[in-house]
Amino acid sequence: MLKLRLRNLREDNDLSQAEMAKILGVSQQTYSRYESHTTEIPLQSLILLADYYDTSVDYLLGITNKKEPYPRNNGK
Repeated sequence: MLKLRLRNLREDNDLSQAEMAKILGVSQQTYSRYESHTTEIPLQSLILLADYYDTSVDYLLGITNKKEPYPRNNGK
């Protein structure tokens, strides 16, 4: 489920794997492994991806089908 969501979100935003890799600070090969799920994505990268795509980590992981991000408590 995760690889499908990453690829679809990237393609929906007209981004290449190389562009996403640059955003995450990894090589294109590493990002490709994230999409193919042959390499685990570090939690910090999942959070960055969720923020970038304005969604939740749960959506990226396939836990929910709701794309909207959760409300933030802003430290309150």
